[in-house]
Order: sequence, then C-alpha cells, then structure tokens
Amino acid sequence: MKRKERRNRRRPMAEINVVPYIDVMLVLLVIFMVTAPLITQGVKVDLPRAEAQPQPGDGAPPVVIHVDQFGDTYVDLGDAELLPVDQRLLYERLRAVLTNAPGTTVVIRADRSVDYGVVVEAMVAAQAAGAPSVGLVTQPLVSPSGDAVR
Repeated sequence: MKRKERRNRRRPMAEINVVPYIDVMLVLLVIFMVTAPLITQGVKVDLPRAEAQPQPGDGAPPVVIHVDQFGDTYVDLGDAELLPVDQRLLYERLRAVLTNAPGTTVVIRADRSVDYGVVVEAMVAAQAAGAPSVGLVTQPLVSPSGDAVR
C-alpha cells in the first residue's frame, strides 16, 4: 500500500505559470490605451479667428504663453505641464529660456473674451525678457461652406 501512495503523489512543479501575469498585463495595457487620449494638457482657450500666415521658425518648439478666459496666465516651456505664472514669474522663466536659446519663438495664445490689457502685460513681459518679437495664435477663418479662407 505504501508503494501505491508514493505513485499517487505528484512532484512539486518548479515552473511559474505566467498566463495570469500576461492577462493582467494586457488589461493594464488596454486601460492605458483608453485613458491616454482622455488626458489633455492645456488651457481651454477660444481663439479669435483671423487670416494669418504661420510664423517661420527654426524648428525649435516655441514658448507658448496661454491666457484663459478668466485672465489667468500659464507658460508652456515644452515640459509636460503648463505652469501658472504671474507677471514677475513669467518674466523670470522667459528670461531663463531666452538667455539659453536667444532665437526661441514666443507666442501668446489668448482667449477671445479676455481683457486686452492682460495680453499686453504678457507681451511686455516677453519683450522685457529679451524676445525680439511676440506672435499671437489665431484660428483660421472659415467660410460658410466650411473651408478655410486663405
């Protein structure tokens, strides 16, 4: 009888079953694929429409100053997030960027309904920091047929 008991015992398995780990990995991959497009960065701005040509650049990403409909100012230095700033901090950040890369393009992306004075203050801070010119971001004009006007 002892011999029969030994035969029924199974040897312990020394391998790891990776199928559950692969299932968990695939579920996480699907979650990240679904949520990644939902994560938006930026400030919601209703840009004015105007007929304008794109600004020529040297290929380097521009510094974008965002002004939302409440007059709050943010600066996009190419990092992952927008940094809220006041006039002094905007000047300091732009000064640091323009000292290291003097040819960097500076543009302002302001909401259509924001007070013009806030936009002018951002332009003054940019020019005081050393920006030779400051551009304004607009949306292209759209004709009644839905085509962009050139």
